[in-house]
Parts: sequence; C-alpha cells; structure tokens
Amino acid sequence: MIFTRRAIPLLGLAFFIVFLYTINSLSRQWRKMPQVVGLGDLMATPYPTASSYGNGSGVADKPSREPYAPRPHYVPGVPKPPGSTYTKTLVVPQAGLEDTEWIQFEIPEWQPAVYVVDDPSAPLHPPKNKGHEVIVYLSYIIDHYDKLPDIIAFMHSHQFAWHNDEIFNGNAAEMLQRLNPARVVREGFMNLRCTWAPGCPDWLHPGTVEENEQKQEETMLARSWGEIFPDDPIPDVLAQPCCAQFVVSRERILAIPKARFVYYRDWILRTELSDYISGRIWEYLWHVVFTGQNVVCPKEHICYCDGYGICFGGEDEYDEFRRLHSDKGKLEEDLNAWRGEAEAIEIERIVGTLGEQSHITVPDPGRDTELEQLILEKERTIEEMLRNATKRGEDPKARALEAGRPWKEGDGF
Repeated sequence: MIFTRRAIPLLGLAFFIVFLYTINSLSRQWRKMPQVVGLGDLMATPYPTASSYGNGSGVADKPSREPYAPRPHYVPGVPKPPGSTYTKTLVVPQAGLEDTEWIQFEIPEWQPAVYVVDDPSAPLHPPKNKGHEVIVYLSYIIDHYDKLPDIIAFMHSHQFAWHNDEIFNGNAAEMLQRLNPARVVREGFMNLRCTWAPGCPDWLHPGTVEENEQKQEETMLARSWGEIFPDDPIPDVLAQPCCAQFVVSRERILAIPKARFVYYRDWILRTELSDYISGRIWEYLWHVVFTGQNVVCPKEHICYCDGYGICFGGEDEYDEFRRLHSDKGKLEEDLNAWRGEAEAIEIERIVGTLGEQSHITVPDPGRDTELEQLILEKERTIEEMLRNATKRGEDPKARALEAGRPWKEGDGF
C-alpha cells in the first residue's frame, strides 16, 4: 500500500513530462506551416513547379520534401495524317427539361455523353448534383478513363448562348462543326472561346482579400488552392477566356493519373463552399489542370485561324474586323436611341399631350434611314471579311503561317 501511494506522484510527474514534450513537438510542427497573409488560413508548404515561373510566386532552389502530387509532364501531340477522322465525344450536363437533342441532329459526328444531374436512374449521372458542370466533367473522365475517344469537348447543354463566340452566331453546333481536331491534339487543351473578354489577360488574383461583386470566387480561391493543388504555390493571377467550355485530347487526359481526377471530384463533393462558388472557382482551374500554366490566353486571331479555320491574314487584319463590329454596335445603339425618342413623341401624340410644353427630345428627321444604311454597309464589309477569312483558312499553309508554326507539304488542318 505504501509503495502504491509513493508511485502515484511519480506516475503523475511522468505523465506531465510526456504531455509537455508532446505539446512542444506539435507546436514546432505547426510553426513550420506558412500562413497566407490576410486570409487567416494555414496552407500546406507549396512545392515549386514549372507553373510558378512567370507568375511572381518565386521558386526555391531545392524542394523541402517530395511533392504530394507532382505535375504531369505535358508534351505536344502529333495529329493524324490529312484526311483522317477523329473519334469525338461531347460531354454536357442536363437538368430538368433542358434540350440536348440538337447534338444528334446538328453534329452527328460527335458522340453525345449527356449526364443527367437530377436523375440518379439515368444511364449517365454524377454521384451528386453539386458544383454545376464540374462534377459532370470530372465524372465523365473518371467513368471513361480507360476508353476515351481522340478528343473530348466539355460544354453546357444549350445550343445558343452569349458565351459562344459571336463569330459563330452564338451557336455551339457551328463552333464544333468548324473545330480543328489537329490543333486540339497538338495543344492537348483548347478553350472553345477565342474572345478574351471576360477572362483575359489578367482576371482572377487569388490573394485578393477584398470581395469583387463581379468575381465573388476570387477571395475564396487562395483558401481552396491549397486543398486542390497542395504542392503548388498560390499564383498571382489566373486567366483564360470564360466560361468553362473546352476540348482536350485523350493523350492529355491520360497524362494525368485517374486518381487525381477522383481527388478533384472528392473535393467538390466535400467542400463547404456553395454550389455556385465551387463551380465558379473551377471555371478558372481547368487550364491549370490540363496545361500546368496559370495564364492561357492565346491571341484571338491565332485561335480562330488554327482552331477553326477562320484566318484574317494577321493580327492587324483581325483588329480591323473587330473594329468594324464595334462601329456597327455603336451605330445600332444610336438607331435604338433615335427610335426611342420617336416612340416617345408618338405616345404623347396619341394621348393628346404633345405640344409646345412637352419636354421631350425631337429626333432628327431622316436620321434613322441614314443610320440603317450605315449599319447595312458595315454588315456587308464584315460579311465579306469573314468570307475571305474562311476561304483563306482552307489553305493549310496560310493557317500555319498565321499561327506561327512550321509548315511542310502534306500538312493537314
């Protein structure tokens, strides 16, 4: 009994010493983790990669540890010989009564993969309706990783949308009909939108702490970055043309382990961020995943020429085409304003209040006819430039020259 009473204080002292040692060890480990200034969240130690070059992040001489998920080694693809066909799949999400039948009618050469997000009994469906199109895109890659076609396009389900380039009349079908598979294979990844705005050349700044209503996801990006890319430094800027519609080659997908896509999807499933914000975050991460670069903003005229066979002859000629579009838009605004003034006068005339006391602007007589004629002239010039650009794009040598890549006899699109 005496021995037991003496042992109790000794055991208590030993337990206290072990407790202090454990707390001290954990504290040393915790202090080693860098903190993102202004965000208050502890982030994993970044592992320097090639993607940090040019983004101002800085690169250490030697990594302090082995990377958790090293970046894949991306190499340019080799297109098939001219005249060859490519297997192509279009992946789209579908909810409710959204129409996707346009795919089989308008672009039968594309195999549709329609993921129904709100029907678990559908042949293709994601594990959960979360993250907007992100969960669908990742689910397709995971489900078909071992049986991918040559190229895969990831798009929204609607055929007509503002974010489909105006040069294609906002028509997704026309865009995919003109798409050049050879460029997709060469580059590995291609944003289906060539127009920079919105998204390029300098869009999201992940370190920003002040919220911007136009890009609410910006302040959440740095906090999410360390979870999605635990080895990569947080970039100063992320930029690519909007709006989560792109095409990749089979080889580019296979350069990334399937487990990583599973990891990305798990992040979407478990994140506490809202469905809207998590989806918006990924809108500016796809190019990082498939190119290893933080900024992917190819010149618009090269994108149109090499990507869609619409070659204006150079950057200056393309700029002139855009200027004509802008001038036409301003004329249309003036015409709408004139018609608004004319309509206001007509309303006052009908109700009997038109007179000297009326405080309304009187439009210049005949100005509407003049504006209509100017708009028509601009449209004719634009159409002619577009016809010539399309004709020029049929020449593989002209395409190569405008895209700034070598060309040799026998090269296809």
